[in-house]
Amino acid sequence: MMTASDTIIIRDLLVRGIIGINDWEREKKQDIVINMSLSVDARNAGESDDVEHVLNYRTLAKRVISHIETAEPYLVEALAHQLARIAIVDCGAERARVRVEKPGALRYARSVGIEVERSASDYA
Repeated sequence: MMTASDTIIIRDLLVRGIIGINDWEREKKQDIVINMSLSVDARNAGESDDVEHVLNYRTLAKRVISHIETAEPYLVEALAHQLARIAIVDCGAERARVRVEKPGALRYARSVGIEVERSASDYA
């Protein structure tokens, strides 16, 4: 049986939180931009037209926002890993590609960040 390759996309979710290794970054919330591509099997939802049959992206977004507002990681790498875990373990994505960016972190650059890709086996 072939598995589905459906993707839920969350693009440019802007959240404010504490992130960074410098003292000044630990004092004031900064803009953090999140992009996520989540592999799911949406066939049942497509057939039933029922949100109970697919990853609820509103629920995921609320969890991502709450995490960013409270976690205060030092590294964008850590935050990306944590958000992928939430998408997979808590919300049921099969795979997650997560990009975390800090706009204005580098002079002359629009943003700096990292993109990670994780699967359920990374959190077994």
